[in-house]
Amino acid sequence: MAKYKHYDYSQSVLIPVCLDEQLTPGTLEFAIHTLVEEQIDTSIFENRYHNDETGRLAYDPKILLKVVLFGYSRGLISSRKIERACRENVTFMALSCGQQPDHSTIAAFVSTMKEEILPLFRDVLLVCEEENLLGGTFFALDGCKLSSNASKECSGKISDFQKKKEKIENSIGQLLEEQVEEDNKDDKQGKDEGSRSISKRKKQIERLKKKAERIEGFLRDNSAKIGKQGREIQSNITDNESCKMKSSHGIIQGYNGQALVDNKHQVILHAEAFGEAQDHHLIPPMLDGAKENMVAIGQEGDYFEGAIFTADSNYHDPTNLNKCEEEKLDAYIPDNRFRNRDPRFQTEKEKRRRRVDRFTLKDFQHNEESDEYLCPNGKLLKLVAKKAIMDGVIYRRYVAHKDECKGCEMKVKCIRRKDAKRRIINVPVGAVPGNISKAMAEKVDSEKGRRIYPQRMAIVEPVFANIETHKGMNRFTLREKIKVNIQWLVE
Repeated sequence: MAKYKHYDYSQSVLIPVCLDEQLTPGTLEFAIHTLVEEQIDTSIFENRYHNDETGRLAYDPKILLKVVLFGYSRGLISSRKIERACRENVTFMALSCGQQPDHSTIAAFVSTMKEEILPLFRDVLLVCEEENLLGGTFFALDGCKLSSNASKECSGKISDFQKKKEKIENSIGQLLEEQVEEDNKDDKQGKDEGSRSISKRKKQIERLKKKAERIEGFLRDNSAKIGKQGREIQSNITDNESCKMKSSHGIIQGYNGQALVDNKHQVILHAEAFGEAQDHHLIPPMLDGAKENMVAIGQEGDYFEGAIFTADSNYHDPTNLNKCEEEKLDAYIPDNRFRNRDPRFQTEKEKRRRRVDRFTLKDFQHNEESDEYLCPNGKLLKLVAKKAIMDGVIYRRYVAHKDECKGCEMKVKCIRRKDAKRRIINVPVGAVPGNISKAMAEKVDSEKGRRIYPQRMAIVEPVFANIETHKGMNRFTLREKIKVNIQWLVE
């Protein structure tokens, strides 16, 4: 018969633990401990405490900051999980010096750091500069869309909320009528069954009343939310500063977290969360924020002048491009069609498609008197636009009648898209003078641009992979832009 070592879970064990020895040099916990103790100025938290003479002793902000930073680095975004780690995990015990702050203390500490978070971020940035971790010559900007602590079902325009409120009120009225009918029943069995249904109905009515009151309160305190185009966009009752946006995980209600990254050691120079899905207007606030951060740590105001700056095609907008030109950046921001012009991105299917002997402008005869084009099959294409502008080029546009192209035997050689109903000819007649978008497209298409732009992915994409995958930051747990920004900067 086999013999095993005896064990007894009821026995007591004394384990000697030296907290200082748990923070081994070279580890992340040691770096956080040293950084908070020696480099970061935590005196900025003094104003929030008023217990000099009376009141309970507070947790030292250094302790709270250490466990929050380390918790976020280990994917523990929940304050309850950080509280549990301070009771059960030896490393957290060492960082908190054996103290066990509860989850409400941790959550309140994080959500109220709106005045302190930026100075703390800049202190860390200063340490990075002192340790020669910043290159200062090549930067990349990108963003990721994360869900917020708000339901997308609570989104809509003001008129949608008013209709929803009316619908709820009608439902309440209908339930009240049914309740009156139940009350009028005389037989005992009916009363017994009715009492249960009445209790259930009362709960339904209470829930609906709360929903109606919530919508009414929102309508009273908020007006229509106007977007960049001057039109009303959807508001959200739970967090009106968040927005609906399309992400890789479908439509979400959340924020667009942006980060400007230095290429030398992938240090984030500035981070901010925006309640807008598009990146078309985000370079100005991101560059301004990064400049303020660098000036705060002792750099000159022209720190970014002449540096290489890259961003993906979502940022290709005149507002962003003008800002790059104003800051004298060597920017490379492609338009949406840059891959179509780059032979390196041609798939085999596209290459085969280009082998088809299709009609070009030379195959269409131009009648100068009537200003019309005649296709190879003898059909007319009439002028519909004298000045159509695309990508900085001015075109004259000629269009054939859809009925004439419908049964044409030459349609395969004439029309590329399968869903196209007729042939359109765009004849270039000039370029828009000083078109910044066209100039940027040509810059990205150049040999130098095709060499520099692909480096963007190696700089900024690993940063977001680390945040979302390794650290588990796949959603914001706070509401309102100020609090979400705190969480984004701490991460």
